[in-house]
Amino acid sequence: MGAVQVFGINHVAIETDDVPATVAFYEDVFGLRMLKGGEGAAWCQVGEHQFLAIFEVEQVARGRAAHFGLIVKTNEEIEAVKSKLRGTYGLNVLEASYTRCDFEDPWGNHVQVVDLHDESMVWLLPYREVQVLGIEFGEPRPPASVEDL
Repeated sequence: MGAVQVFGINHVAIETDDVPATVAFYEDVFGLRMLKGGEGAAWCQVGEHQFLAIFEVEQVARGRAAHFGLIVKTNEEIEAVKSKLRGTYGLNVLEASYTRCDFEDPWGNHVQVVDLHDESMVWLLPYREVQVLGIEFGEPRPPASVEDL
């Protein structure tokens, strides 16, 4: 048997104590479309090939290192997300050096939002959306070491 080739992430799972409110939040902030749900769980489409799985738990745990990241097209979209998070939901938005929009959703799930210019070209090449946008990236930098490949 040959080496296994991973084509991408199928889904990310998060926890909540209120599935309908969590679905409404992600639909409102990111325009995700609910695929199905019921009995303490829901699934929302993310892009063309992935989904966000939302599972109900008795008690959510905040502040862990676990997180997921979403890519939006432009800095303007990042600003719109930050505005909605702060204005509509009263959430604290952290602005880190790499991701200009880090936040915890109301259930303690850590989310990072980047735009297409924040990402490394190697991660974006497979996305048809990137290939047709005509986004210009800076000159590729050679890796500083083998670990940077």
